[in-house]
Amino acid sequence: MIAPVSSSALAGKPAILQKLGQARLQSRAVRQLLGLGSTFLLASLIVALVEWVARGELADIPTYFVSPTHPALATVGIVMLLMLLLDAVFGRAHQSILVVAPLVLIPAFLSNQKQHYLSDPLYPSDFLFGRQIMELMPVMVRERPLTAIALAVGIVVSIAALALLWRHAWRNATRLSQAARVGRLSIGLPLAALFVSQMDPTQYSFIREKLGIIPIVWDQQENYSYNGFIIAFSLNMPMADVKMPAGYGQNAIDAIPARNYAYLSGPREKPDVIMLMSESLWDPTRLSNISFKPDPMPTIRAAQSGNVFSPEFGGMTANVEFEALTGFSNAFLPYGSIPYQQYIRRPIPSLATFFRGEGYAARSLHPFSGWFWNRNEVYKAFGFEEFHTEDTMPPMEKRGIFASDDSLMKEIMREGDEMERPFFFFAVTLQGHGPYEPHRYVDNTIGIRGDLGDADRDTLETYAQGVRESDQSLKMLMDWASKRDRETIIVLWGDHLPPLGSVYPNTGYMPEQVATRKAPLDVMKREHETPLVVWSSKKGVRKDIGTISPSQLPYHLLKSAGYEHPFYTGFLGRVQKKYTIVDRYQLATRDNQAFPDWSRNEQTLDPLMRDYRYLQHDAMFGRDYGLERFFPSHAQLVSQGS
Repeated sequence: MIAPVSSSALAGKPAILQKLGQARLQSRAVRQLLGLGSTFLLASLIVALVEWVARGELADIPTYFVSPTHPALATVGIVMLLMLLLDAVFGRAHQSILVVAPLVLIPAFLSNQKQHYLSDPLYPSDFLFGRQIMELMPVMVRERPLTAIALAVGIVVSIAALALLWRHAWRNATRLSQAARVGRLSIGLPLAALFVSQMDPTQYSFIREKLGIIPIVWDQQENYSYNGFIIAFSLNMPMADVKMPAGYGQNAIDAIPARNYAYLSGPREKPDVIMLMSESLWDPTRLSNISFKPDPMPTIRAAQSGNVFSPEFGGMTANVEFEALTGFSNAFLPYGSIPYQQYIRRPIPSLATFFRGEGYAARSLHPFSGWFWNRNEVYKAFGFEEFHTEDTMPPMEKRGIFASDDSLMKEIMREGDEMERPFFFFAVTLQGHGPYEPHRYVDNTIGIRGDLGDADRDTLETYAQGVRESDQSLKMLMDWASKRDRETIIVLWGDHLPPLGSVYPNTGYMPEQVATRKAPLDVMKREHETPLVVWSSKKGVRKDIGTISPSQLPYHLLKSAGYEHPFYTGFLGRVQKKYTIVDRYQLATRDNQAFPDWSRNEQTLDPLMRDYRYLQHDAMFGRDYGLERFFPSHAQLVSQGS
């Protein structure tokens, strides 16, 4: 009896082992499915949190996830893929959440804050000027000390908590087998490469279309709203690479007419020229239901020639400066780009090289650090002979933590008095920079009447006092210029509206704290116009310029100075006869006929705008086919190596 039983037991053992093996396989498959399910749920939670933080509200999130037209599932899949790849690298299941969550939640928070103050979401290019933000941190801390302390404590606590969580997860998380790690990498890496290859918004992608990802690069607010923060941010990564316009080439440049002004000698006596870009200069008397006594800007009002239509709001000064010095337009560059940070990598034609070609000294001044907005390198590329910063100028009086306009004007006058040959000075003021903390000035001399809360009144009092002092500084400079033998031309404008926060909606001037990016022309003018002064010590005010883009300032400056030039007065002269505003969202004629979203379709682009784009691309990124014809002074200086 024993033998048969033993034989039966031996015969049944392979069957048992087989069943155990199958059970193990099934158990392993179940664990893998559960692991993938957990990763999917965690990825979904991360995406939901990112959208909540970036948008600042929960209302739109269900629509984003439920709507079949939105790429929410694709976003979850991308985050899940990243988590699986990192888990494979770490060798621990779900360890990646401690990397991925901060990696996407922190930029989402920064995007929310940027939209609150500057109306635009976060772009990849914003990380190029992180140093600038840190430099301005003291004034932000001073304005909101409790918030700053809470933020600092939160950062320290978060870092400590993250370190403890990482240690705990590393010790207790399920270890992945070597086969599982290799399998995830072999599948995940090709998929990740495929995703990256589909993120160029200038190229059609069948896969991207099927995933519901639609690049809306002409309207970044809608881009981030529709695609979500993660996808929209990814779509903007290739934007630093400017594509060549369709049809660009030597034949296209040669076909653009250019008058030869070489035979003209210019004015009999060359005037000195001072361009002043005044930080956040705006007319606060435009505010609804608010009155000021006395007028904070009587000098500017009396000498006002028109308005500048700023392409920015509350910040991004360098983009306005780029247009004013080159005559080129941000409208032909990717949305959210910063030419000073991304594109100025070689000598670029500018007013500095034009005036140097006329025998002028070309000098730039700014009472702050030279690295800010990469100005040290940009001004060299623009052809300025000298750039005077806070490090090279005499100590300047401060108003708050910023150098006063009064001290900068005195420095301009001092340097001007020392010059024997004609000079071109370009200066950027600093006193008007926000935020406008209460009691920046010991005495506020502007009385404000109107229904305002205490916080709004404090902000507006500080800002209005700064405008008054800027106005007085301009008067001092004009008085000095009036006494000089040589004619002096002064061009002054504000780079953008000030970031006054809740003052705008609470006074009814704008519905939000920041300007709209797309709106009817009258609304856009209301939210983007800053005062413009073009004044000559001999001829007085240049009147009736109207509202112009910063890119048209070179035309009006050179006309006032009595110069002609193939691009600055020739080509830009043709442009300004037809269009006064060249903005990426608004192309506007002298009689206020507006063409919104005009730049989206190259096939229907006005040939004049097409040529404008060709010339800009040629000078900034192309082969310089038109350099000698349109920018002869610049071409000569480049050939001389100066």
